[in-house]
Amino acid sequence: MPPKPITVERKRHPSRLKQITLHVARCPTFPEGSQDHGYSFVAPLTSAGKLDPVLWRKQRARCRAVRFWAGSPVRVGMLIHRAGGAGGSTWLLDFDASRRDDDEAGYRFDLHQFTPGEYVTLSDEKDSFAFRIASVEDAPEAGASQTALEAVGQS
Repeated sequence: MPPKPITVERKRHPSRLKQITLHVARCPTFPEGSQDHGYSFVAPLTSAGKLDPVLWRKQRARCRAVRFWAGSPVRVGMLIHRAGGAGGSTWLLDFDASRRDDDEAGYRFDLHQFTPGEYVTLSDEKDSFAFRIASVEDAPEAGASQTALEAVGQS
């Protein structure tokens, strides 16, 4: 009698690529905050919820970003990890690879834990806004991420 095949049950590990949605927090411009102003981006997170630069290097093409701002066109870009800045590196959202003056830098993003309810700050050349992390979910499968992200800005 031939040996019985061994069945190995593999646990599916949750994706380490997460889709993170930020909504602008309360501030003088938005006294109640706003769900119509924010960002959604795919980012690699460690099990502790911190940005993972090693996984980013391997998955950077999937780290898409969308800026949705009521009254303005949706902008699509990338999450970028660049040398320099506080702590030796900077995480930013880049919406035009040919320019650096459109980049929106995350203030000490490397130190933040990306969990719903926490706050982060993004700055462009003119303004800084605090954002509340509205959601952190498994990222869409490869190929679906841009469409899913763009839908966030249109809802």
